[in-house]
Amino acid sequence: MQTIKIKNKLLIQQQLTPYLFLLPALLILALTVFIPAIQAFYLTFTQIQDISGSQTQWIGLANFIRLWNDSTFWKTLGNTILYLIVVVPILVTAPLGLAILVNQKLRGITWFRAAYYAPVVISMVVAGIAWNWLYEERGLINQFLLGLGITKEGIPWLTSPRFALFSVMAVTVWKGLGYYMVIYLAGLQSIPADVYEAASIDGSDGVRKHWDITLPLMRPYLALVAVISAISATKVFEEVYIMTQGGPRNSSKTIVYYLYEQAFNNLEISYACTIGLVLFLIILALSVLRLLLNSGAEQPLG
Repeated sequence: MQTIKIKNKLLIQQQLTPYLFLLPALLILALTVFIPAIQAFYLTFTQIQDISGSQTQWIGLANFIRLWNDSTFWKTLGNTILYLIVVVPILVTAPLGLAILVNQKLRGITWFRAAYYAPVVISMVVAGIAWNWLYEERGLINQFLLGLGITKEGIPWLTSPRFALFSVMAVTVWKGLGYYMVIYLAGLQSIPADVYEAASIDGSDGVRKHWDITLPLMRPYLALVAVISAISATKVFEEVYIMTQGGPRNSSKTIVYYLYEQAFNNLEISYACTIGLVLFLIILALSVLRLLLNSGAEQPLG
């Protein structure tokens, strides 16, 4: 009987040991993520009556009704969706082509990989300021276009509602190409060379081998990059803050920038939490989509 008790005690200790190791991380997550998230969810149903936040009034769904009737919110949501539609397909396809190029065994290819990855390690503040100079009326891009005779006057890249959002998108693509290239490069290097050799015997060579071999075997990486880039595009903020501040006329304002504006410029904390809840639901949907895509990618190829 005593032996059985000792065995049960050891078994319980073995079961509890992993949770004891996880406890410090869970405490940090609770203090920095879970508790603030619950407080933010509560604030969506209230109105803060003083700057300190010590006095709140329960207003129910008033913030959600206000959000539904807020034309600026729908404008920023539309800008965010447009960001997804334009940026994500480019960041899914272009880095794959770049990864295929730098996966070749050529002299000095390591330097090319480092050059393509360099924008990833550059601070977004530095990159945004540099691109602001490039986009200026007399900046390098306009001078180049004038020299080629493509335009007779400088294009207002950041001051025109037609171009501002797309100009910011270009910076996001430039910044993310190298990062997703590395993900694809890891996937390409995991494909055995024997597969390509067998495919070449069957007549699949050149560009066709990438269509027959590379794309099917890279499906998990394609799904991963698609979801990661979609979440990143949904949360884009630094580029907008540094380059356009949401202008002109809200043409480049995204949902995250609008949240920041309401919380820190207008001190509408409760309303900002309501916008944040909508953003959370969008990112949650993208995360669930990622899980579905991953589970689908794990199925054997038909």
